[in-house]
Amino acid sequence: MTFGISGLRAGRVAVALLALAFGCIAAAGSARAADMQTFEIVTKSGVKVFNVEVAKTTEERERGLMFRKELPDGQGMLFDFSPEQNVSMWMKNTYVSLDMIFIRADGRILRIAENTTPLSERIISSGGPVKAVLEVVAGTARKDGIAPGDRVAGPLFGRN
Repeated sequence: MTFGISGLRAGRVAVALLALAFGCIAAAGSARAADMQTFEIVTKSGVKVFNVEVAKTTEERERGLMFRKELPDGQGMLFDFSPEQNVSMWMKNTYVSLDMIFIRADGRILRIAENTTPLSERIISSGGPVKAVLEVVAGTARKDGIAPGDRVAGPLFGRN
């Protein structure tokens, strides 16, 4: 025995499913935009401004920037690991090479892992206790003169 639905009913079902799918995509996009925050890094050569998504939950931190095909200059993701702790990162399922900036609770940069290898499962350690990790497109730290000891200012660290 075969089951089927009429052409008219199938068309209505397809339209309803498409509307639902587009609604979910729009909701996800607006949720991402709502999570954008501005952070500044004070370097020897000046202040660099970044608009970043903040990953606060375990699920958000686990997904991170996975599956993204591009990351615009001046944008990134900040992983909030409060309270300060040793953390490990990796590039699994991440297609864009990144600079990982490891930040202490006082807003000072502890270390930077530059030009990480896309899709690598190699562990990248913080090298000490940190409160957050800022991921930006590879080459940003060198281009903008960002170095260990520089200070990050923003909602998580206070404005300096």
